[in-house]
Amino acid sequence: MECSTEEALIRKKLMGMTSVVSVEFDLMRRLLTVVHKPQGLAQVLDALRSLDFTPQTVGTGAASAQAPAPVKQSVWPLAFACVAAIASEAASWLGQPSWLVAALALAAVVCSGMTTYRKGWIAIRNGNLNINALMSIAVTGALIIQQWPEAAMVMVLFTIAEFIEAKSLDRARNAIAGLMKLAPDKATLRQDDGTWAEVDAGSVAEGAIVRVMPGERIALDGQITAGRSAINQAPITGESLPVEKAEGDAVFAGTINESGSFEFRVTAVASSTTLSRIIHAVEQAQGAKAPTQRFVDQFARVYTPIVFIVALGVAVFPPLLLAASWFDWIYRALVLLVIACPCALVISTPVTIVSGLAAAARQGILIKGGTWLEQGRKLGWLALDKTGTITQGKPVQTDFELFATDLDAKRVRSLAASLAGRSDHPVSLAIAKAAQADDVLELTVEAFEAIPGRGVRGALEARTYSLGNHRLMEELHLCSPALELRLDLLERSGKSVVMLADDSRILGLFAVADAVKASSREAIAQLHQLGVRTVMLTGDNPHTAQAIARQVGIDRAEGNQLPEDKLRAVEHLSSASTLVGMVGDGINDAPALARADIGFAMGAMGTDAAIETADVALMDDDLRKIPRFIRLSKATHSVLVQNISLALAIKAVFLVLAVSGFGTMWMAVFADVGASLIVVGNGLRLLRN
Repeated sequence: MECSTEEALIRKKLMGMTSVVSVEFDLMRRLLTVVHKPQGLAQVLDALRSLDFTPQTVGTGAASAQAPAPVKQSVWPLAFACVAAIASEAASWLGQPSWLVAALALAAVVCSGMTTYRKGWIAIRNGNLNINALMSIAVTGALIIQQWPEAAMVMVLFTIAEFIEAKSLDRARNAIAGLMKLAPDKATLRQDDGTWAEVDAGSVAEGAIVRVMPGERIALDGQITAGRSAINQAPITGESLPVEKAEGDAVFAGTINESGSFEFRVTAVASSTTLSRIIHAVEQAQGAKAPTQRFVDQFARVYTPIVFIVALGVAVFPPLLLAASWFDWIYRALVLLVIACPCALVISTPVTIVSGLAAAARQGILIKGGTWLEQGRKLGWLALDKTGTITQGKPVQTDFELFATDLDAKRVRSLAASLAGRSDHPVSLAIAKAAQADDVLELTVEAFEAIPGRGVRGALEARTYSLGNHRLMEELHLCSPALELRLDLLERSGKSVVMLADDSRILGLFAVADAVKASSREAIAQLHQLGVRTVMLTGDNPHTAQAIARQVGIDRAEGNQLPEDKLRAVEHLSSASTLVGMVGDGINDAPALARADIGFAMGAMGTDAAIETADVALMDDDLRKIPRFIRLSKATHSVLVQNISLALAIKAVFLVLAVSGFGTMWMAVFADVGASLIVVGNGLRLLRN
């Protein structure tokens, strides 16, 4: 199953069966998904065999990634056909007997064209005018009117074109298949007796201990338990520099151990690693057709029958109505049939889209489908979360102020750290970490409650305490003019402030600062150069939001944003003329990510939810990948326009040449072959982006 003409043939056959509910095609992987009624599989397989296909069932999930390889065919019959066609042309030119010219031509057609004739007959029998049917009719017509050398050359050239095009498409397929080879098949596993043995990576269970030596690729996802090293994560994240890893750090399948040796505990089996999820997501993206591809497929379905009808009219009406030569006009009609092949037009879009998806994956940008790859160039606004997106996401406590004079500082910090330790918010983690460093005791928390966008609440020693931001304290009616003044000073310096309070008063104030990533400034500058305006949406206070925005050059900043506020902000930015992107962690910003035209998940490596939620997942925390994605989207669109324009222009030129009598069959084949090869080669350029 190589091209859309075969897709149309299969679709018509299967969708006419009562046992079939739906069909989906993935031509790049040669996979067909059929939803059928119970006991319907045997009928589906028989129907495919009747179309001269050899179906092979594949598993689901990870197993489906291994599509059956095509049967390799010998090139010797094609080579002999090529020699015979050239000999027939030479014999005709030298004035040799007509029987010799005809014999050589027939030999060339038989050796190179039997597959085309077989496919053409099946297509005609099923009422489908695909390229094989058109080429079979054209060559047969040329033989009938005794254009022996031309019939032979057309069939040989067409077969060579099919061969070269298949090889070119394999390159696009291999761009994705190469991801599967990143993770090694073997892993060095610790045995029960403490010895080490090399085993199949697929057989290693979660929780097992694996050793990695310098220069080896890591076979599975895991967490380092002993040793340290520098890991080259470029195959997954696109990072140019190795990342230092030590005990407790995560490592990922497909990455390369640069220096030291270490041991790690397996956290995901081979079929569930981050690399496996990336491969699965990219393969799903290949199967989802982009808007341009859907348009081209619809156009091709209309184009071919129209050209066939025109060719029939060209063959019949001039001789009947104008007493023109039957030979000349039948020949022109045969040239039109060759031109009717839409292969160059149809193949131009999937090759381009898959090349773009593969180029992005190599740079650590996981795009969930061709739709998002095409739409990226239209982004007008980009909304960004602050913590972990623009900043490091690892804030540290910078200030502590005691407000309750009847309590000592250690007591207040103990209460705050106890509540903070139950939360996974970066600000809470900073407070808890600072308390641990000073050996502050944590207490048991009961009735713990997270208050989205505000803070946390819980009972400690039979009393209820709240740890939260300015907004929460206002809702509890605990703010005072003096407190407001102090908060204003801290927030204007770019710090986030949370307070600990009981039912009646504020006990203490904690200020936390989060460093801005060096890459954020560069990323925002690049976005502005691309014409994308930026807005920061953060749950932090407005003063801190404005301070961070000024540091990195963001156009607008909105503070005190709850999840529903971020959703409304994205809706407000959306319009028919421009697209809005949202950058978040794929979990907390889920409503806004889902509403945005394109949702970007930051630091998705190892995060199931981020890969599943976002339209585009950035495999590390580098915001500069978004302008890179936009540039790739612009390049992809440019190549698509070039390919479609070229294919249509060549068709239009040869339609005119054919009708006017200046075009020949072999010229039409050369034009079709050339157009197909040019658009495929042009699409593959994106792999070097």
